Formats: sequence, structure tokens, C-alpha cells
Amino acid sequence: MDGPGAMSLSDIPSDQIRLLTKVARMYHERGMRQPQIAEQLHISQPRVSRLLKRAAHLGIVRTTVITPRGVHADIEEQIEQRYGLSEIVVVDTGDQADEHQVLPALGSAAAAYLETTLMGDERIGVSSWSSTLLATVESMSPRPTPVTDKVVQMLGGVGNVTAQTQATRITGRLAQLTGATPVFLPAPGLLASGDMREMIVTDPNIKSALAACEDLTMALVGIGSIKPSPLLRESGNAFAESELPELRAAGAVGDVCMRFFNERGEHLQTTLDERVLGIDADTLRRVPRRVGVAGGARKHTAIQAALLGGWINVLITDLQTAQWLATPTGPASLQPTG
Repeated sequence: MDGPGAMSLSDIPSDQIRLLTKVARMYHERGMRQPQIAEQLHISQPRVSRLLKRAAHLGIVRTTVITPRGVHADIEEQIEQRYGLSEIVVVDTGDQADEHQVLPALGSAAAAYLETTLMGDERIGVSSWSSTLLATVESMSPRPTPVTDKVVQMLGGVGNVTAQTQATRITGRLAQLTGATPVFLPAPGLLASGDMREMIVTDPNIKSALAACEDLTMALVGIGSIKPSPLLRESGNAFAESELPELRAAGAVGDVCMRFFNERGEHLQTTLDERVLGIDADTLRRVPRRVGVAGGARKHTAIQAALLGGWINVLITDLQTAQWLATPTGPASLQPTG
């Protein structure tokens, strides 16, 4: 519930405290109007009003906004303004630096974000297999009423044949949780040649799935680094080592939906790019809300490049990554291109 009650801050989930604090700061300290806040955070204006009243009731709003422990509003706003993001959600994972340990916290935060901001008639695109997105879906609860129209698989399965069967898992489960119709892309995500891709896209099922990517309202993606994590490698959901030399030579540091980019976030049109069966780079970056869920030290450079290139405009990440992004060094001194 968003209305005032008898609860104290200690009784309220951390994701709700974070949202209360963010809305309060946007309204009272940054002077934003309620319709602006609603549009930026993708929530209704009546809910913004209720959140402001509740923030006052709980003592978050006095003469200034009191940021509760565990909420990192200052660094969130700093990164939002620096990279031109609509929103960033920062999760405090304590001293945990291991990527495998960070995953559950990222998944929980992303699930809370989706449950808060999905308001109905959404058309969500998801990348095929991502450990962070899998953690997100596993943390979500079924919605009592449909909040999504379609969930579209934006990229074919990546890796060996067994692993490719997992590519539909996230799409199907997210559709089930949100009351949506799933749209699957029943094909490998990386083909042997560009000519083979041109032949496969004429198949009616493939053609309709790719067409469904054209009018998405939200893209939910992981952010990959050039060297896949041990978890991803062991699962079989990764491209072959033989692909790495060309990518490294081109200056690739990461990818979103297997569309690779350099440290400035610039799209790299390699021969591999011509073989990818999935949403193209321009279509992806036209999606109004592009949510990236990623963290861990191994992905720092890739995440920063994704922000600079406009591949995502909402980021859910860990505190250590956020602190690194806020450090004024390297490519971050450049203006975002998206």
C-alpha cells in the first residue's frame, strides 16, 4: 500500500523506502512537478501524490529529505544526471564482490522495479539467456491482473543446442507472471554466416517474432562483457572462443543482445554482427524504456560503455559498480551518445 499507515521505516521493504525517498527528493529538492516525476519513473501521477504524502507521514520529508540507511539517493542522482539516465537503482550488497553472490540481490531489486512500474499494456522485449534476468524472473511474484500485453524474445538462443532450449525460459516465465502473450524466436542467436541469416529470416515464425520487436515499450536486458563469466561458460550459453579475436581487434568491451560496442558505446559492425539473429541495434535503442540489469567488477567497463552509447536508460546495479561509475575518469568524461 502507498497510503499512510501505522508502520515505521523499519517495517517497510527497502525497495519501497528507496522509491519513497527518490520521489521525495525529486519533488522537494529538485523542484520537479508531479506529472514529470510520474513520466520519468513510469508510475501514475496519483501514486506520486500518495508516495509524497506517505514520505511526509514517515518522517522522510521534513524541511529536507532524510535518506534512510541503505538507500543511495545521492549517488543515484549523480549517475542519472551524468549519463542522462531515466533512473538507476543501486543495491547495497555489502562486501560481496563475487558476481555469483551479487546475482540474487540484483534479481530481487529488478523484480521489485518491474512490479512497481508495470502498469498495463506493456510490450516487453527480453534478451534470450542472462543469469541476471533469470534471477529477476525467479524473484518475481505473479501479478493479480495482467500488466503486460506481450513478452517478446529479442534474440535467439546462444551457445550449444542444449543451452539454446533455455532461451525461451525467461520469456515464457515473465509472460506467465505478468499475464502476457509470449512471442518466441525459435532459432539460434548466432548463425554460421550472414547468408544463412538472410534465409532464416524469411521463415514466417521468425519474421513475425522480429516484427514484434518493432513496437516494444520496454527492453529488459543483461549486459555482457567480452569474456563470459564462468557461470555463463559452464551453462553453454556463450559464443565460441574463436569469435573473440575479431571482437577484441575491433575494440569491443561488451554487448547488449549480442550487439557489441567499444568503450565509448559505439556499435561495432563486425562480421559477427551480420550473423546475429535478433533485434538490430537501431531498433533496440529506439525502445522507450531500456532496462539493464548488471553488476560486478568484471562488467564495469561494459556497463559504462552501455550507458555512454545509450543502449540502456535504466540501470539496476550494485553499490560498488555505482561508485565506480561515479568516479570522474576514463570514457565517462565523454557525453553519452544515446
